[in-house]
Amino acid sequence: MQGYIQFFRNTPPLVQLLFFYFALGQFTPTYSPDGWLEVPIISNVGWAILSLSFFAGAFNVEIFRAGIEAVPDSTKEAADALGMNRLQIYRYVVFPLALRVSLPSLNNNLVNLVKTTTQAIVIAVPELLYQLVSIYNDYSTAQNACMVLMFIVYIVLVGLLVMGMNKWERRMRIPGYGSA
Repeated sequence: MQGYIQFFRNTPPLVQLLFFYFALGQFTPTYSPDGWLEVPIISNVGWAILSLSFFAGAFNVEIFRAGIEAVPDSTKEAADALGMNRLQIYRYVVFPLALRVSLPSLNNNLVNLVKTTTQAIVIAVPELLYQLVSIYNDYSTAQNACMVLMFIVYIVLVGLLVMGMNKWERRMRIPGYGSA
């Protein structure tokens, strides 16, 4: 587990995308839908999803670990004194508190992941940047407008995401527990 976390946290997501697509992609089995063309069973979009999921997952593991460690031992001891077994303590006491503590960091990681998806252009994933590059390759005068549009779309997308996550954080807040 520690190797997975260190590997995916300490290498750039762009390098991971390229590694998954080009290094592991050549070992992917193929199929022939029409009898002529060999198509890999995992497409470039699939490799992008896998790569970015492993990247974000490594950070999420550490976020949840820190959240679990943030729950005071006295809280766990109090649950034990009430007669809860180990599973009940984690299910009803530790996990809900750890989730609340972890939410701000998970919010940051999600925003980072949304912004990181633009790097999938290197393996020809048809995401927003890819589409806009296609447009301004056809219409060179549209380059500035495309970049402004992409900038606005990402600001709105990330803004809505952050507002939703902040609302969720406020609803799950326990008065007197944690900061603010």
